[in-house]
Amino acid sequence: MASLPLVRAALLVSFSALLTVVLGFGLPALLNVVARFCGFPETSVTECIVVLYLLFVLYVATPRIPRGLVEVKGKAVFITGCDSGFGHALAIHLHKLGFTVFAGCLLKDKGGEGAKELEEFHSDRMKVVQLDVCSEELVNQAVEYVRDNLEDAEKGLWAVVNNAGVSTFGEVEFTSMDTYKQVSEVNLWGTIRVTKAVLPLIRRAKGRVVNLASMYGCMGNALRSPYCVSKYGVEAFSDCLRYEMKAWGVKVSIIEPGNFIVATGILTRDIVANTANKLWNEAPSVVKEDYGKAHFEHHMALMRSYCNSGQKDVIPVLDDITDAIMSKRPYTRYRPMEPHWWIRVQLITHLPAAISDRLYF
Repeated sequence: MASLPLVRAALLVSFSALLTVVLGFGLPALLNVVARFCGFPETSVTECIVVLYLLFVLYVATPRIPRGLVEVKGKAVFITGCDSGFGHALAIHLHKLGFTVFAGCLLKDKGGEGAKELEEFHSDRMKVVQLDVCSEELVNQAVEYVRDNLEDAEKGLWAVVNNAGVSTFGEVEFTSMDTYKQVSEVNLWGTIRVTKAVLPLIRRAKGRVVNLASMYGCMGNALRSPYCVSKYGVEAFSDCLRYEMKAWGVKVSIIEPGNFIVATGILTRDIVANTANKLWNEAPSVVKEDYGKAHFEHHMALMRSYCNSGQKDVIPVLDDITDAIMSKRPYTRYRPMEPHWWIRVQLITHLPAAISDRLYF
């Protein structure tokens, strides 16, 4: 029997060949029919393909269309999770652009390096705030600090960026209920908790809510169910909030980054090793017996290799968050990710599961 990787490769090649045949023969004919229906002269197959390819190139190569920019002066942004990663880099980036930044840091009171670096700006537009998104009391204290330090509280807060997040991994039967709760407590409930606390200020400004989800907020993956569950929740919450906030003039955007593990360090080989030991040691004996150590170690090796993958620069994510904050007409969803992840998202979310499952799982 052929190995699973060979079967997957054969399926991908077959699917590509089928798609090529369909596009090569069926699409030009369809375009000719549409052209005749619209009263245009019937075009040739070659012209159809050229026009289609030109549109594709324009779509891929054309820079984002300018949609107007808001005035930065006097506007403030509240960012969660600024100890490291996207949040830390975003706080510095938005400060350079002229925003007043309220940078929420979990480790501020413990002398965290990220908080120290931001405090060393010694700028009245860079305000570092102690924040634990899992604590309603600390969230309310942080929002009260933001309100008291706004240039004009009556004009409100221009934007909140819910960036604070954690990640983990593990097959469902190896993952404890506590792990599911802990990941969602930060990624999902933390996002909701902070958003609810600042919404009155955001509404006054007719401002922006920007929520960091993930490509795993719109497609699942093996070994990532705790993370996927939390990010799917962020997507649902953001969509519902967008419908409600439309009447108030508040824009809600979702950022769905691809693989930025190397750039953010959210998962490292040390974290994988420690998590792997915890997963195996705490798994029920029947699970360890049924799955076997070899199966478990194989998947842990995959996670270790995953830690060395992905984009090394956070700039694509920063650019998209900045657009969501500054554009007069921000997009609903932004997807800063590598092309192969973008293709995977499209296939998994648009193809029948029977096909996409065969391609990727």
